[in-house]
Amino acid sequence: MGVPADAWTWLTTGANWSGESGAWHRLAEHVYVSGTALVLACAIALPVALWLGHIGRGGALAVNISNAGRAIPVFAVLALFMLTPLRSAGYVPTIIALVLFAVPPLLTNAYIGMREVDRAVVEAARGMGMSGGQLFLRVELPLAYPLLMTGLRSAAVQVVATATIASMVGQGGLGRIITAGFATYNTAQVVAGALLAAVLALLVEGLLVAADRLLNPLRKASVAGAG
Repeated sequence: MGVPADAWTWLTTGANWSGESGAWHRLAEHVYVSGTALVLACAIALPVALWLGHIGRGGALAVNISNAGRAIPVFAVLALFMLTPLRSAGYVPTIIALVLFAVPPLLTNAYIGMREVDRAVVEAARGMGMSGGQLFLRVELPLAYPLLMTGLRSAAVQVVATATIASMVGQGGLGRIITAGFATYNTAQVVAGALLAAVLALLVEGLLVAADRLLNPLRKASVAGAG
């Protein structure tokens, strides 16, 4: 039997899915860490990006600063946190490192999306007497939505894929399956863990694509207009 067949056997063995070291528990840990990091990153990046894009000031500096963070390896940030008192704070170091990793694509895409809204449309809306809040909610945000969602999908997939590094500092997640496989020279387990992480990332991407199609305000407007 080859490695793919052995990995399939590992995945279809019930004992590998039960208990605190089982795949279901590791999957739950992975989803918790990834989801928490993504929610926090959105709470930090999106309000800043949307506001700066709306007022048209300070965005370039914010984007450049956030993009500079991409040059810092996530594992290096996590390793530094593990040298501080945060090392005893559970998943906090991993979540912080992932938040720093997710902020740049969220902030950059949301800001660019706001700034690329057709200025003629904005001025026309102002001419119709729209207030700043109405302009933001009814014109700028719907038109910026596609790029905003692109940033969200990119950040989500990157976070899910990168959350496996938590295992490098002894924390949970699907990465623990991979590192346990390395420790026992079990190639099938390593491949199985990698496949689970990849499938989870693809599933998250698919769910966000579906949500994008369902919630896209421009699509809703076109459907309503056609009706």
